[in-house]
Amino acid sequence: MSQYFQLHPTNPQLRLIRQTVQILRDGGLIAYPTDSCYALGCHIGDKDALERIRRLRNADRDHHFTLVCRDLSEISHYARVDTWQFRLLKSATPGPFTFLLPATRETPRRLQHPKRRTIGIRVPDHPVPQLLLAELGEPLMSSTLLLPGDELPLTDGNEIRARLEHQLDAVLDGGHCGIAPTTVVDLAVDPPRILRQGAGVLPGLGI
Repeated sequence: MSQYFQLHPTNPQLRLIRQTVQILRDGGLIAYPTDSCYALGCHIGDKDALERIRRLRNADRDHHFTLVCRDLSEISHYARVDTWQFRLLKSATPGPFTFLLPATRETPRRLQHPKRRTIGIRVPDHPVPQLLLAELGEPLMSSTLLLPGDELPLTDGNEIRARLEHQLDAVLDGGHCGIAPTTVVDLAVDPPRILRQGAGVLPGLGI
């Protein structure tokens, strides 16, 4: 049965965040709020937790997972970023975007798209994941909390607990945060392409 942490949406309780970090380091799987919708998260090095996300999402091997980072300084270890890509990232982060970038050699293969060797990168503009990432000290492996058969992501903490309490280790309830997923931008091609229009808007790309 999952633990249930009710967090203040703008000033999250550090004690609960630290408990969550320990759950992640112990191999746990969590649900947490973001600036677009709720997401699933696990420790970047935990292969078993990643497979749990695959099963929950019914995701195939071509599914793009996302590294949720605190800021742009963490990105260069996992993704190759040219000057033009960095400028776009800087203008759009933090925010409700996921950017696909070529993965570096240091990025584990299981985190990459198997054909394109790309990785999703995201810097959320929400106090809960920001504090969580600061305490964790590294990116969080993540995926939108959209369950098979559902048209929209889950966005209510109590509903998430009711439906997934035996499949998650913790639910971080930060209140309603919307139902639109991130906008996915492919920066591994030039010019960049919008693969999914979500909560984020990039006027420079004509959307």
